[in-house]
Amino acid sequence: MQELVNIFAKAIFIDNMVFAYFLGMCSYLAVSKKVSTSFGLGIAVVFVLTVTVPTNYLLQNFVLQEGALAWIGPNFADVDLSFLSFILFIAVIASMVQLVEMLVEKFSPALYGALGIFLPLIAVNCAILGGSLFMQERNYANITEATVFGFGSGIGFFIAIVAIAAIREKIQYSNVPAPLKGLGITFIVTGLMGIGFMSFMGIKL
Repeated sequence: MQELVNIFAKAIFIDNMVFAYFLGMCSYLAVSKKVSTSFGLGIAVVFVLTVTVPTNYLLQNFVLQEGALAWIGPNFADVDLSFLSFILFIAVIASMVQLVEMLVEKFSPALYGALGIFLPLIAVNCAILGGSLFMQERNYANITEATVFGFGSGIGFFIAIVAIAAIREKIQYSNVPAPLKGLGITFIVTGLMGIGFMSFMGIKL
């Protein structure tokens, strides 16, 4: 249990997709103008990461890596399909994003309209693919650890995008110099938040 808590906490604060690796910045910057739309996109990213990371973990360990197909028979023990990792990971992500898009359009048309093109673009969001690739690189011991990592990474993205949206809403009433209005001040605030999240690196888990 302690290991799962460590993975969850690290995924949110220490290895935050946005502030530690600056992944998913396109949607992070484009959709974070309002808290309401940021909240909806954040929930969608949490769902997609929580589903795709463990799904891709199963693909990696039972289909793709060398010897993964040994469960079919001894003739397949030497088969290595790891070169298909990117293609299959992206296929799983695209399928989940399509499901999310249909659900949002069905149950929240207003949010679907507000998110616009950025909802289907979750499929090519590097933070989503990054979650699966980090899972592959870190070689988690079981699917539970992979699921916790995916969920924690999604929560980290959710916190990042909702926090910057809240700050951007407040900044609208501030006296920001004209050259820095819009994305300029947003980049500065994002950098400061990234520095702030670096303080969590000193925590020993």
